Amino acid sequence: MATEPKNQRLPERYRQVLEVLAVAPQGRGVNALLTIGFKLETIADLIRSELATVRLETTENHDSRIEVARVRIADAGWRALEGLTTRRRSPRRPNGR
Repeated sequence: MATEPKNQRLPERYRQVLEVLAVAPQGRGVNALLTIGFKLETIADLIRSELATVRLETTENHDSRIEVARVRIADAGWRALEGLTTRRRSPRRPNGR
């Protein structure tokens, strides 16, 4: 059984993405996160480390279909934000999550 080290620090770039995801209950599209300036590698690292999840959604518009990869903060991501001891205030988890 794997356990998390108690003194493990959350990298600044992870915290920044998690804070953006924390205020988006439906998640954010990967392209939107890239437009903000986050790197694809950082987003992939969050998903691999189970701090965020990704879901492929299909949108239909007239005769075309568009697939969007939507990233959401996972429970482990909420715990990581809540466990920070910085002077910045972490976003609150929405009720019902």
